[in-house]
Amino acid sequence: MHGSAKRRPGFTLIELLVVIAIIAILIGLLVPAVQQVRAAAARATCQNNMKQIGLGLHNYHDSYKKFPPGCTSDNPPWGTGGSDWGSSWKVFILPYIDQAPIYSKWQFTGSSGYQNTNNLTLVNNITIPVYRCPSSPLPEFSPYSNTGSYIEMFTSYTGISGSSLGDGYSSTGNSGITSSAGILFPNSQVRITSITDGTSNTLLVGEQSNHLLDANSQPIIGGFGAITSQGPHGWTMGTCGPAAPTIPPSWRSGSDNRSFNCTTTRWAINAIGMSNNSGNGTNDNTGVNIPLSSGHTGGVNAVFADGSVRFMSNSTPLLTLQYVSGRADGVTVTLDQ
Repeated sequence: MHGSAKRRPGFTLIELLVVIAIIAILIGLLVPAVQQVRAAAARATCQNNMKQIGLGLHNYHDSYKKFPPGCTSDNPPWGTGGSDWGSSWKVFILPYIDQAPIYSKWQFTGSSGYQNTNNLTLVNNITIPVYRCPSSPLPEFSPYSNTGSYIEMFTSYTGISGSSLGDGYSSTGNSGITSSAGILFPNSQVRITSITDGTSNTLLVGEQSNHLLDANSQPIIGGFGAITSQGPHGWTMGTCGPAAPTIPPSWRSGSDNRSFNCTTTRWAINAIGMSNNSGNGTNDNTGVNIPLSSGHTGGVNAVFADGSVRFMSNSTPLLTLQYVSGRADGVTVTLDQ
């Protein structure tokens, strides 16, 4: 007599499909949550970068009793003289962001921020994490235009020169409008005591870590992969002309009056509908009016002159942004937190 066979329990096809559907739904719910966590972490890292930059700028001020120049030539007091295209503020604060070995070997002569071979070697293929937002969609490196195989990283932050509201100079070159009403402008030597609008109401550094966007919200890609205030020549690039504490109109009307790694506020945050345009100050080889931008949702991070870092939303009115770009315009505004 044979025993009766026992049926083994198992899934029916319908049950299996239900389980697969439930798993798919859970994954669909989980992926956005993971993306939000990653975005929040990247934004926090960016804010920490900017805090370190703000601290570096203040430590520079403690040492020299003034903020570094936004960008400068190699003429005195910044260099030995006799050459243009000096260095940017990002070079001057290197000792204060744990990059003293680079700064100690830097030569402030022979176009220090552009074609000085010694300096190019120091920064070739080097990434300084504090200068790079992890949310940036820009390529990590950009080749120089005239220096062979040397390449510099794409940084994510720009100095604020002021705004196009006042103390700005239009030029006959492709510089758009350059202001000396802010803190980090060409050949600047700004002391904290001159920030009469209040350090908590004045922009020092803004985020510029995304592509310039056209009317269809598509990146305008120049020959170097991006259009930012550092231009095609790198984060070390300064400016040319005499090293004066302000921008003389006679110099601003010169034949080559470009300046790099700082921007004059002329457009709204994450402005859309821009172009590679010399007249707009959004040219890929000038960039003095490139808008602030980021890969974060809804706005950009910014450092204020008191060292605080705040998130500024896309809805910030342009006029408000321009007022906080000036150090002594007599107008104070309240920003949404």
